[in-house]
Order: sequence, then C-alpha cells, then structure tokens
Amino acid sequence: AIVLQTLSEKRLMQTAGGRNIFSVLLMQDIAVIPILAFLPLLALPGARALAEAEAKGDAHIAMTIIESLPRWGVTLVTLGAVVATVLAGHYLVRPLYAYVHRARLREINTALALMIVVSIASLMLMVGLSPALGTFLAGVVLANSEFRHELESDIAPFKGLLLGLFFITVGAGIDLDLLFSRPFAILGLTIALMVAKGGVLYLLGWAFKLRGRDQWLFTLGLAQAGEFGFVLTSFAASQRILPGTVAQSLLLV
Repeated sequence: AIVLQTLSEKRLMQTAGGRNIFSVLLMQDIAVIPILAFLPLLALPGARALAEAEAKGDAHIAMTIIESLPRWGVTLVTLGAVVATVLAGHYLVRPLYAYVHRARLREINTALALMIVVSIASLMLMVGLSPALGTFLAGVVLANSEFRHELESDIAPFKGLLLGLFFITVGAGIDLDLLFSRPFAILGLTIALMVAKGGVLYLLGWAFKLRGRDQWLFTLGLAQAGEFGFVLTSFAASQRILPGTVAQSLLLV
C-alpha cells in the first residue's frame, strides 16, 4: 500500500529494483491465502474451543458455520471456499459483467463490483477467515474480467479513502500502554526485524543479479513489515496461536 505508492511517485516502478519489489509484494499477497488456511492447524488442543466459548459470551462476535469442525475440517472448508470463489469468478463473474456492460452505465458496474466484494468478504467471514482476505480474493476475481481497466478507473476515487480507513482501524487497536511500558524493547525488536529482513533481501537481490542502486532499492524498499502482518497477527491471536501480549507487541513492531 505504501511502498508501491512511493515508487510510483518517485518514478522508480520501471527500474529493475522496482519491478522486483512489485513481484515480491504480489507474491506476499498471494501467500496470505495458504497461510490463513493452514494457521488453524497450529492452534494448541483445546485452544479453539476456549476461543469459541469466549466468542459465545461476546455479543459482538458472530457465530461461524465451522465452529464445530476439527482443525483439519476447518482447513478443508477454508480451501474449498477459496477454490469456489476463484472458480465462480472465472465462470460466473465474466459473463455477468459482459451482460451488465451492455447497459453502458458506470454506476451499475461500480455497484456490481461492490456487491461482489461484500459477498466474497462475507463468505470468508462465514468460514472463519478475515474479510480482508475476501476483499483480496474479490480483487483477483475482478482482475480476470476484460473490463478491469474500466472498473479500476471507476473505483479509483474510493482507493485512498478506504486505505486510510484500514490504517485508522489498525491504529485504533494498538495498545499504547504496552508501548509506553516497553518502549526500548519494542524499538529494538523493530530495528532487529528490519535489519534481519534487509539482510535476507540483500542476499536475494545479489543472488538474482541485482547490483548497485537497484539492489539497495530492493533491500530498503521491503525491509519493513507488510500491512498483511496486521491481518495475520490478529487472526493468529483469535485462533489462540499467539498469546494476547505477544500479538500486541507484534502489532506495535
């Protein structure tokens, strides 16, 4: 969300470093799908049942259709929902958009896109996944349409607003008391993460024949954590894979 915007503003997207940064960021987004699908398998025995018991006592947490399934069942249902979404996008969305396009009304195209996004996000929520994953899958589905360029121009005005809303939501969930009680530990972990990730990226850039300015652009452009880390950390905490204090510390980092 931020790296690509910065590269575009500085006209670095078409450099060798910029193209490799885009490739890595795209692969990270795709990797979120299997990560979210297999994360429930890492939960300790009984942890999921405890999380569900707490959820039933919280009026703000909706019941899902897979609460009674074992962990391997959760994974199968999750993968099935993702595959069904991709297949439906290929065989249903494209003909539907072709039919709607005949009306020549941009408002209908935008409304249909929003309906698809909300529907897929709701499906992901029903199977216990993050709505953010659903919106990403919806983007993949819509990108396969031959009308994607027209759709992109229609929804461009919403991009900055919704992106800002996402980061506002993340910021509102940050535990500032934890930050003020452990400022040096949080800062040290943040620097350690960037140094370690930067070292890996530098070696990868060298292995794939990036040199000089492009290698440093690739290394420094991706050294920070990605925004999908917020989604993965929150999901891991909800599945009792990470303790609450560890999850809050990771969100701060």
